[in-house]
Amino acid sequence: MNVESKDDRPVVYQSVTLKDVAPYQYLKVRLVLEDKSTKLSAVELKQFIITGLKSLHGDVGAALHFDVLKYDEQTLTAFLRVSKSGLVKLWSSLTLLGFYDKQTCAFRVLQVSPFLLSLTGNSRELDLDLDLDLDLD
Repeated sequence: MNVESKDDRPVVYQSVTLKDVAPYQYLKVRLVLEDKSTKLSAVELKQFIITGLKSLHGDVGAALHFDVLKYDEQTLTAFLRVSKSGLVKLWSSLTLLGFYDKQTCAFRVLQVSPFLLSLTGNSRELDLDLDLDLDLD
């Protein structure tokens, strides 16, 4: 789109779109265990994920660098950070982990995003308080 400027030179507008600029992907995951009383520490969780990476992708998979940014032991929910190139390996290994300590388990990938801030809220879990007392007098 060209528009004439004050000094009669055309002004050119250009649309710029940045794709794949984020070096990391962030995952919000929850571990569902058969025995709900079983608790894992953050270290045990990370070791369990590394075991899954090694069983599916071998030693190369076990060497994949990922971080447990935050972990809630009560809900077994974690925020993971992995490089963009390692997302598929990590996600596939989480999907195929089926047993922990001789009991069935499953990882549920709740959210994935290149931006950590977007994982802090989920519109599906939003509870709106619609009890509004509007006094229009």
